Amino acid sequence: GLWEFPGGKVEKGESPEFTLIRELYEELNIETRECCLAPLGFASHQYDKFHLLMPLYVCRMWKGEPTGQEGQKLEWVKSNDLKKYDMPPADIPLIYQIQDRL
Repeated sequence: GLWEFPGGKVEKGESPEFTLIRELYEELNIETRECCLAPLGFASHQYDKFHLLMPLYVCRMWKGEPTGQEGQKLEWVKSNDLKKYDMPPADIPLIYQIQDRL
């Protein structure tokens, strides 16, 4: 029930960039390439059972129209409005990194 940035778990043998490309296709049905991604920042968050290190990328170009492939709702949001959305604790620092750089 929370809003999240697209992405997912890095699988064995994957780079973070490949993971993001795969997840964008699986979650949003869009295609992109590594050269279209630019690192923006990261979040580090301790959960009860694991520590999450989550990189944040800007995707400057993609092919296709983003559509939720897993039943999720999508919205285009201005960076200043991100704070209005309920997000997991690990995502909160990413909001401020986006606002500071975009």
